[in-house]
Amino acid sequence: MKILIHDYAGHPFPVQLSRELARRGHEVTHAFASQLLTPRGVLQRLPNDPVGLSFRSVPMSPDYRENKYSFIKRLGYERAYGKELVKLIDSVRPDVVLSGQTPSDPQLAFVQAAKRLKVPMVTWVQDFYSLAVDKLARKKLPVIGAFAGWWYRQLDVRGFRGSVAVVAITEDFVPVLNQFGVSADKIAVIPNWASLEDIAPAPRPNVWSTAQGLDGCFVFLYSGTLAMKHNPELLLDLARRFLPDKQVRILVISEGPGADHLRTRKQAEKLDNLLLLPFQDFERMPQVLASADVVLAILEKDAGVFSVPSKVLTYHAAGKPILAAIPPANLAGRIVAQQGSGLCVAPDDVTGFLRSAELLRADDPGRRSMADRARGYAERQFDIQKITDQFEAVFARARGKSPVSSRVTEVRVG
Repeated sequence: MKILIHDYAGHPFPVQLSRELARRGHEVTHAFASQLLTPRGVLQRLPNDPVGLSFRSVPMSPDYRENKYSFIKRLGYERAYGKELVKLIDSVRPDVVLSGQTPSDPQLAFVQAAKRLKVPMVTWVQDFYSLAVDKLARKKLPVIGAFAGWWYRQLDVRGFRGSVAVVAITEDFVPVLNQFGVSADKIAVIPNWASLEDIAPAPRPNVWSTAQGLDGCFVFLYSGTLAMKHNPELLLDLARRFLPDKQVRILVISEGPGADHLRTRKQAEKLDNLLLLPFQDFERMPQVLASADVVLAILEKDAGVFSVPSKVLTYHAAGKPILAAIPPANLAGRIVAQQGSGLCVAPDDVTGFLRSAELLRADDPGRRSMADRARGYAERQFDIQKITDQFEAVFARARGKSPVSSRVTEVRVG
């Protein structure tokens, strides 16, 4: 089968899927956006990669990073990106397409191009772009934000309905997809995962931690984007609380406006325990994560319905205790609570967040137990063979235009 996988963000776990599909004899083109500022996997061929695997960087404006928060400019960039996706499918001419994390406008252009070429399109729903715009943009620009939400919702409706199949990462998305007019027989639920091949527990003192001066420190680590759905103030609150404790470091690995805000407050408040680093190469991530005593995840209340932070899954693979400020009903929050892999509080519970941080700081045996449960969950759930089987089944049914509905258990305790 000739498969085109387009992961706009270029995250690590879709790359693992592409590699496994290629190992099974499929001809796989893995495409990704060229200019995004986000944690990424290894988006190039490795010496032991199968012959059938190739990578394509999809061009986008080099000005995108500077203007991504301008609605008008971003609209222009995304429409230009959609034209590049049309060129991509025209040149690859695959038997099936899987496209995820793509903004609504270019995704619709991609869907329409696939329909024109009679190529089955499977839309991989990692979050709901239009709901994010509607809920978050209203806070800053109520009138324009409401219009933007309505506009993008129409794009999502057309994109979902025009897809032969839709893969959702949680059962929580199914009712939302139904509201968008997607019938149940078009929906498959396959939860996200993290690559056990690439992320595994590593020694606490290591080359990377030593280079950063972290050996002998107690480290709270946040790694990932800090966008509109994340509240960086929680990280500042954490730094303020532990400033008297000279052994504690709050390490944030991120880039963009959220990280810039932290840098400004660090200087203004002299938060010397707050360490800020840019995104690290994916190959270093096992050592980066191993340098932490506690890993952090944050997600705003309004984002709880349309987003599941994949970093929580990476944290499980690394075998680290988690401190999360996530809506309790969110899948990531449920996993942490049900697996006992960390402590989770509501995003607006600052007091609870800081109290939980103090508990974790003082409880060495508790952290070790949480770490063991985290890795155990990952080893039970992140079997790439079974996951790839599920995607192959979706592709086969999509090509045959038969019902694709498939349900899997999101959290298995034990």
